[in-house]
Amino acid sequence: MSEDLKPQVFPNRWADATGPGDQGPARERCRCIEYASRTQSPTRFHPERQDTTAPGWIRLLELIEEAAADGREVFKPLVELTAEQRRQVVTLPANIAELTSVKHLVLYGSNLVRIPPEIGAMTSLEEFTPYTSYRLHWFPYEITRCLNLRRSTVSSRAVYGNYKQRPPFPPLRAAATGDRAVDLDDVDPGVWGATAIRTCSVCDERVHGANLRQVWISLWTSGADVLPLLVNACSTACVDALPAPTEGYVPTPHTGGPDIGQPPASFSPPRLKRSE
Repeated sequence: MSEDLKPQVFPNRWADATGPGDQGPARERCRCIEYASRTQSPTRFHPERQDTTAPGWIRLLELIEEAAADGREVFKPLVELTAEQRRQVVTLPANIAELTSVKHLVLYGSNLVRIPPEIGAMTSLEEFTPYTSYRLHWFPYEITRCLNLRRSTVSSRAVYGNYKQRPPFPPLRAAATGDRAVDLDDVDPGVWGATAIRTCSVCDERVHGANLRQVWISLWTSGADVLPLLVNACSTACVDALPAPTEGYVPTPHTGGPDIGQPPASFSPPRLKRSE
């Protein structure tokens, strides 16, 4: 065999990020983005609620407390969980806000369906790796508070509005109808994207059902990825204060649904320009 034809061996960048593979698959299959992209059918949030009695959840809480106590800069909690335990975790606990020393958060191959807004308190975060988390279709606007975030590795085909497929965003609705307002301390995650909505994504003030304004916005949040972000705003003024969306995506904050006009799908990424 000639020198030019010798096979190349590429290192597995994530060999130490997957965790043990015992006890079956570590995540559930998700085809909602694939189906929505093909048919332009309405999408909706994943409705799963976190079982806070599950061994995987309890172990994750312990790991976060350990990481906060020792001030580690790289946090890879899933490698400490069995495959069954990883499958039990569909979101992260609010106590990730304690991880103020973590610079790299690795969630490779997770079964997550949402990230809580408390990620915005991880002020040292420089790199975010939820790669191959195929049920993670969107992110909280609060991630923009991580001002040091410069690198991310996201499975872009799995997120709403991605430029390769342009799957629709879930439609958002008003929290107040007539004289009735939704109790935001206990809401359906399949409708609102969370089990509770307490503070404004923009100004951090308390949000009440009568004044909640939910919108989508696509922003370049790191050196590599444009992410679909869910904003829970307390007022129209806070929606108006949002930055301009990244060029090549829906040009204004919007309420989703299949009728929202998106640029055509393309295998060439739009020209990225970080919003000020």
